Amino acid sequence: MIPASFEYHRATSLNDAAKVLAKHQHEAKVLAGGHSLLPMMRLRLAVPHLVVDIGGLGDLRYVKRNKKHLTIGALTTHAAVASSAEVYAGHRGLAEAAASIGDVQVRNCGTFGGSLAHADPAADYPAALLAFDGEVVVKSAKGARTIPAFKFFTGLLSTDLAPDELITEIRLPDAGGAGSAYEKFEQPASGFAIVGVCAVVELDKKGKCKRAHFAATGVADRPVRLSSLETELRDKAWSAETLQAACAKADGDLKDVREDLYARADYRRHLLRVISRRAAERAASFSKK
Repeated sequence: MIPASFEYHRATSLNDAAKVLAKHQHEAKVLAGGHSLLPMMRLRLAVPHLVVDIGGLGDLRYVKRNKKHLTIGALTTHAAVASSAEVYAGHRGLAEAAASIGDVQVRNCGTFGGSLAHADPAADYPAALLAFDGEVVVKSAKGARTIPAFKFFTGLLSTDLAPDELITEIRLPDAGGAGSAYEKFEQPASGFAIVGVCAVVELDKKGKCKRAHFAATGVADRPVRLSSLETELRDKAWSAETLQAACAKADGDLKDVREDLYARADYRRHLLRVISRRAAERAASFSKK
């Protein structure tokens, strides 16, 4: 289909974009890589009066690491995240999530911030953002604020972003000695996760689970932390038997599980248990004892 008519503004700076969004708010949509917004506009699921293009803001493309955080600019592409040595060194699960997105064209054009703002319930990044206890920095003409990952996703294609705000940066705390991994069972045509799990696991010198963070995508209307699984593993001696028993309860916190033409709810629950175990095994193997 052909999109409805709209006005177009190419932002010259972050402040320029913020001012335009402040003026138009609900009538405007932000264009970054375009792989989410443009298809919705063609189907007229999104009919903005104004499209604010921030694709030219090169200062929002970066990957940096310090002693406390890994910081990634909102316009950093999936390909750049996947290939970054800084990301891979301490947040392997995030790099693997980025590498699994779509195809080569999507990974070279789509952006980290754009994917998070779109909040597709089957997207890959949200699981990693939650598992690493990340936070999202957003800006408006009024100023900047930081949103913790567990507060950012509010529902199906819905976030805590106000109409006049845009994402500028994503921060993940240093992972310390934890290893991480991302596993998914994907829909083969689109690459979206039918079930995806990011695991962050840290073992102590005696082989006991010191830290276990798990988050899943594809199973609900938003990404979810797997708290029951985390509790089952934390402070336990790491073994195949312990892991198998814990992952059998991976869906313990989920009351409602997505059901669509790709998978029934009970099948997604089964996949969640299997994929959680695979992610946990690999994450533990990367833990620095």
